[in-house]
Amino acid sequence: MKLLREGEILAIEGVNKLIMDSLHDGVLIIDKKAIVRYVNPAYTRITRVVYDEIVGKPLKTARPGARLPNVLHSGEKILRAMRMEDGIEYIVNMSPIFDDDEIIGGISLVLGIKEVLELTHEISIYKNEIKSLENRIKSMQKAKYTFHDIVSLDESSIAVKKMAERISKNDTSVLILGESGTGKELYAQAIHNHSNRSNGPFVAINCAAFNHSLLESELFGYQEGSFTGANKEGKIGLFEAANTGTIFLDEISEMDFNLQSKLLRTLQEGTIRRIGGIKEIPINVRLLTASNKDLEDMIEKNEFREDLFYRIAVFPLHILPLRRRKNDIVPLVKTFLQTEENRIRRRIDITEETLECLYHYDWPGNIRELKNAIEFAFNMMEDYCIDYKDLPIRVQSDYLKANKDEVYINKLSETVKRIEVQEIKKAISIFGDTIEGKRAAAANLGISLATLYNKIK
Repeated sequence: MKLLREGEILAIEGVNKLIMDSLHDGVLIIDKKAIVRYVNPAYTRITRVVYDEIVGKPLKTARPGARLPNVLHSGEKILRAMRMEDGIEYIVNMSPIFDDDEIIGGISLVLGIKEVLELTHEISIYKNEIKSLENRIKSMQKAKYTFHDIVSLDESSIAVKKMAERISKNDTSVLILGESGTGKELYAQAIHNHSNRSNGPFVAINCAAFNHSLLESELFGYQEGSFTGANKEGKIGLFEAANTGTIFLDEISEMDFNLQSKLLRTLQEGTIRRIGGIKEIPINVRLLTASNKDLEDMIEKNEFREDLFYRIAVFPLHILPLRRRKNDIVPLVKTFLQTEENRIRRRIDITEETLECLYHYDWPGNIRELKNAIEFAFNMMEDYCIDYKDLPIRVQSDYLKANKDEVYINKLSETVKRIEVQEIKKAISIFGDTIEGKRAAAANLGISLATLYNKIK
């Protein structure tokens, strides 16, 4: 854009004037003698001055408080100046106009304070929305469990827990080994929450849940259009999502041999490269891994990379199966029952025989199987007391054989009756003991209100 210089004055013509007239912000231009040579329609709208009363006149005459003439003498900009004329507030940015080293005029850009406040309000709304979205993303990527949530009364599990607490403060790569259901992810979350990265994200992925190509795109992301079916915008990978935090790769033994090479390079270089990309993206992530298989045996069979193993297993942490830490069984059972008690808001009793039965079982499914057994018994119990007969038959079996007894099997009529009682109690606890509550309970149970009353009696 060119300003035409005519002797001691400035003039705006043709396309230049069309552009200036189209601006939403107010524009005022003076020459080197501080005579107003141009104002655009936005300036008259914001300041409510009359065009003919200002153009061609000295600015100080038309606007006595104007500071734009000051820039003619100082050569310095005046930014974000608050102005008020006739009760109208606005913000002004003022700059000198140079022709080589000579100041030939000055220009004011004016924005109404009302528009500034509206813009500030909109920005504030957007910031709050972004903050809310960030918090939601962070909450989805937060580790839920701490070492306080790990039940350990057996001496062997206490030792493992202490060891995990000790290594959590360092950025050491930890390989958590143990059978399925022993709580490997529980330990991974606790290590993260006890580490210096606890405020960062915790991202977990089960390597067995994806095939090779899908797992690679999940871990490393991809550039736009890198393969058929890819999002047009591309996709961020989990390593990037876990930046400044922890990434947990469960069942790493199931990772494809070729993908293991890419993971190794990421760990060595501290960077990732998205699928289809050429840019190396730096990451700052702590790696935790887990496996229920013997990785060293897999190395011998050429199924797992030896160099990757030594990279991820800087500190191997062995979680013992439940059958080797039986003193944890009872406190675990009481923890599970506490959860149910909090849900239904009443006490649940359990017989000594039941606890002894649970203690004698071998738990091939470990803690996961124990939790399922307690949930099964909770649904089968009467009068809020769990008896050993409420446990799954496979759990009863070893205990009854050890006591030279026969496995107890309920008659079908008794089982049906007990399940009816259980479902009616559940419905009443959900919908309430009022008439309206019972009507809703009956509807959900698929029986009439009268039938419900008869069954309650």
